[in-house]
Amino acid sequence: MEEFLNANGPLPESTSEDTEPPKNSNANELFVWPWVGIVANIPVEIKDGRYVGGSGSRIRNDLAQQGFNPVRVHPLWNFRGHSGFAMVAFNKDWPGFNNGMTFEKSFEAKHRGKRDYNAAKHLGDELYGWMARDDDFHSETIVGEHLRKTGDLKTISDVEAEYTRKTLKLVTDLTNVIQAKNKSLKEIECKYNETLISLNSVMSQKDEMHRAYINEIKKMQQHARDHLQNIFKEHEKITLQLQSQREELGLRQKELEKREAQNEDGRRKLLSEKKMNERATLEQKKADDNLLRLAEDQKSEKEKLHRKIIELQKKLDARQALELQVQRMRGSIQVMRHMGEDGDVELKKKMDVIEQDLREKEQDLEDLESLSQTLIIKERQSNDELQQARKELINGLKEQSSRAFIGVKWMGELDNRPFHIAAKRKYSDIDADEKAMKLCSMWDVYLRDPSWHPFKIVTRSDKAKEIIDEDDEKLRDLKNEFGDEVYSAVTRALMEMNEYNPSGRYIITELWNYKQGRKATLREGVSYIVKQWRVQKRKRS
Repeated sequence: MEEFLNANGPLPESTSEDTEPPKNSNANELFVWPWVGIVANIPVEIKDGRYVGGSGSRIRNDLAQQGFNPVRVHPLWNFRGHSGFAMVAFNKDWPGFNNGMTFEKSFEAKHRGKRDYNAAKHLGDELYGWMARDDDFHSETIVGEHLRKTGDLKTISDVEAEYTRKTLKLVTDLTNVIQAKNKSLKEIECKYNETLISLNSVMSQKDEMHRAYINEIKKMQQHARDHLQNIFKEHEKITLQLQSQREELGLRQKELEKREAQNEDGRRKLLSEKKMNERATLEQKKADDNLLRLAEDQKSEKEKLHRKIIELQKKLDARQALELQVQRMRGSIQVMRHMGEDGDVELKKKMDVIEQDLREKEQDLEDLESLSQTLIIKERQSNDELQQARKELINGLKEQSSRAFIGVKWMGELDNRPFHIAAKRKYSDIDADEKAMKLCSMWDVYLRDPSWHPFKIVTRSDKAKEIIDEDDEKLRDLKNEFGDEVYSAVTRALMEMNEYNPSGRYIITELWNYKQGRKATLREGVSYIVKQWRVQKRKRS
């Protein structure tokens, strides 16, 4: 096969670099698309009763050496064997078309084109070749049958229009992708700037909170010192009073002895008062000792808690700094590993030293983790002890009158007085109390229902806050039917329950400062108990 192609002599070079449609071609001439050439009169021979000829790969290689750049060559076979024809497929672009036309012209230059093939009476052993057109496509030969199965007829104008459409679509798609990438880049830049601003704000808030914390600790320490000073002064005052009473009783006893007052009842009364005074003195001494011990314990616990918090803060800062250092060292190791792939011995030694240092830092980080967990557990134990003391104080004050300065408040409890007033205004006096009780019980059930959540979130001064949703249907109907007093009682109970027990939606007890209308501190509760005890002691004296 090669000698037949080489017999053509050197062929003109392909113009595959030309990506534009041909200028001198008839734009309306119909070609088979995708571009395909026809090689005819391929030598065949009979073997085992069938015609056989050269393979398509050999023809493709021979054509490629001539510069036609075919994609593949497909010999056509029928029931007798090789038909002597082969289809030469070219690329679907304009360079492929130019290669096909060059292929056709090279055969025409040697008078072995399509017209020569049709006009020849004796074909001989020479190969013929041409580009497939509409007459080949519609022919009733094995060539036409193959072309109709694998291709279609198109003009150069049709192909050019399709290329233009695809190019415009590709340009449009690429433009959209570029715009989307630019938009994404701007969003990333905005998010980066927002994150940077947020980080700076958080660091400023942290510094401000730390300063406020230090100031609050100083105030608490000063308050504790003032409180202890007042306790000492009160102790001295009571001691002087007891001393004065003892001296007075001693004078009375001496006076009675001088007068030889033998009145047994008077003497017994005097001895009884003396014993009561001694017992009171002893009880006062014990109470003072307990109070001093309680004040010292409280001061000691506060100092321990303060030291633990400061230590925990320091460990947390050290841990964060160590984590940052570990991350930097890991990054350095990764960079050195990439750089060390070139075999730099000195760089590998430095990397080994850094890896050893990294392992030591990671061990330090694990030790800090363990210490941090220990401190957190101790802090939780201290908080649990304070909470237990608060619970015991609440249990001790539950039976006390609500008129007291410090007492126990039932958070979320519904005030029934506005319901009775509204019921008397709306119904007759006979049915008012019963209606008020039913209405109050019904709203008490509503308050305990976790599925009913008449709240909304609003932002004030850059802080989110949960308030009553005034557009809630139940609350709006209640206000319209029974007035503002009942509405205020229900919303007040709702706010208390949502603030002090939002997850459970049931009433809980809380230590309360009735004078200032707020939650009382544990220190206020203890001070109140001590003062009440002193009042009762004076009454007994």
